[in-house]
Amino acid sequence: MKMSSEKAGWLILVVALVAAPWIFYPLLLVKILCYALFASAFNLLLGTCGLMSFGHAAFFGSAAYIAGHAAKVWGLPFEACLLIGVAAAAAIGVVFGYLSIRRQGIYFAMITLALAQLIYFLALQLPFTHAEDGLTSIPRGNVLGLLPLDNNFVLYYTTAAIFLAAFAFIHLVINSTFGQIVRAVRDNEMRAISLGFDVNRFKLLAFTLSAALAGLAGANKAIAFKLATLVDVHWTTSGNVVLMTLLGGLGTLFGPVAGAVVFVMLENYLADSGLPVQLVIGAIFILCILLFRRGVVGELERFIRR
Repeated sequence: MKMSSEKAGWLILVVALVAAPWIFYPLLLVKILCYALFASAFNLLLGTCGLMSFGHAAFFGSAAYIAGHAAKVWGLPFEACLLIGVAAAAAIGVVFGYLSIRRQGIYFAMITLALAQLIYFLALQLPFTHAEDGLTSIPRGNVLGLLPLDNNFVLYYTTAAIFLAAFAFIHLVINSTFGQIVRAVRDNEMRAISLGFDVNRFKLLAFTLSAALAGLAGANKAIAFKLATLVDVHWTTSGNVVLMTLLGGLGTLFGPVAGAVVFVMLENYLADSGLPVQLVIGAIFILCILLFRRGVVGELERFIRR
């Protein structure tokens, strides 16, 4: 039953990705896909490894700035900009992970938040980020040197292909031997240690993978929207990705994607309503936690199993 429902989920996802730009505005869908990948990367850390990070905006935003700078100032092609952004996020992830994984619970979360604030202040002070003005007019360039990303449909399908490839990679990681080991560490760390596993090494690798994938989402978003700002590295962005993950379903494969869709759509349609966006989203989040404690996808999977 689990395999059949998972296959059905993949089929629905692929069909939706192909058909969506003919129904909805492509740039809105690009934003959803970037945040869906960001939330899936975060879920890889929290849902699989059990590490609650309050600083994932550091990887998302730093990759956005660096990829944007590589495109605008260095004139590098789209693919190279993405790779540089991912490499930078992974390098920062190694440093942050090394400093934080030896702590657990609230101590781990507070260390990641403090380190992320360091990145925020660097983004505020470094000259290439342009402080409050942000990095603007980032050129999109061409994909594979042929197709112009200024065409919204080319941009959307390129982003969809990147998302699908990264999402498939996350699926492979979760279901690999490595994924089983980090889940064992999450469930009973002392038993994993007694079995001879170097738990800190596995935690660091999971942290770095999550950071790199978050960086891919941030780099893609910066080039797609020609903009990287302090919002990308702000602590509220770290809070938003936690919200997306819990809203969709922590520890589920498709939960973060559903959470990102709900979050971005709410944010988009509430922006013109005159209502306080964060207050309304927070109230909806509280209701979902009270009524759907496993998240939207988690409750749906439970209903299918029953």
